[in-house]
Amino acid sequence: MNPAKPPLIVSAVLSRYGFPIVLASVFVFFSVATRSFLTLANLDDMAHDMSPLIVISAAEALVVMSGKLDISVGSVAFLSASLASLAMRDYGVDPIAALLIALAAGGLLGAVNGAIVVALRVNALIATLGTMIMFRGVALELTDAGLVPLPEKVRLLGNLSIGPLFVDIVVAAVVLITLDVVHRRTRFGRQIMAVGNSEAVASDLGIPVRSVIFRNFVLCGALAALGGVLTTLQVGAVTAYLGSGLEFNAVAVVVVGGISLFGGRGNLLYSVALGALTFETIRTGLNYYGANPYSYRLVGGAVIFIAMYADALKRGRLGQNRNVLMRG
Repeated sequence: MNPAKPPLIVSAVLSRYGFPIVLASVFVFFSVATRSFLTLANLDDMAHDMSPLIVISAAEALVVMSGKLDISVGSVAFLSASLASLAMRDYGVDPIAALLIALAAGGLLGAVNGAIVVALRVNALIATLGTMIMFRGVALELTDAGLVPLPEKVRLLGNLSIGPLFVDIVVAAVVLITLDVVHRRTRFGRQIMAVGNSEAVASDLGIPVRSVIFRNFVLCGALAALGGVLTTLQVGAVTAYLGSGLEFNAVAVVVVGGISLFGGRGNLLYSVALGALTFETIRTGLNYYGANPYSYRLVGGAVIFIAMYADALKRGRLGQNRNVLMRG
């Protein structure tokens, strides 16, 4: 009997089903340990709270699948929402027009990221780190680092419902499902995966690598703006803290959901839904449990570490499979 076989089986199970098992276990624990966690009202509130994160994480997932990273999404959300809110406050712009301003601004900021990465050939992490700081600085200057309240009639939209569901839950679901269809069923989605696997091979196959990467960043920027709008509606105003840390939360959701940071692999719908629900379950559960607020960072960091380990297991197994094929 091969003594190495059981550990290999355990590793395979962990790498494939680890996080659904962890999520289910955590969900059951909080449901039993607290009185109000497993209620329809709380589940609805959880979906409501994580809707902006789902929208932004779904966009981030496409960028990651192409082998890049955009850590400016929080600042893009802040600046885009600021422009829309200021347009309504100072110029009486219609809410629909303000939404279009936010989406256009987000797409333009994404285009700036894409141009830096594609045209100037700057590493995506470094490029978006720079724009993250720059975009937030512009937004703070425009808002004087203060509060920009929404008009009363717009503020009411934050709690608007369609049946039992908040509108932003429906918006997040539509965005997530649409991007999943784009990823799995369209030529653009297949090109993203090809670029993520190898830009050189994709280029040899005739795929317009630079165009795919650029469009991906533009799309990510527009959806980051939409996430910023949803957050603003929930809060009722633009604050200086809007989008702060959101970029790292989005990357964490993507990683925990099982999308490889090395690109070229992942299921968008499953990964984003699983990752967002994992972090929201932990955050809400700890809150109901009465835990120290800072414990969320500790638990969240541990979850990310486990996700990275699971990704390493997957990559190791894939590498072994490739070696076997090469020897064969």
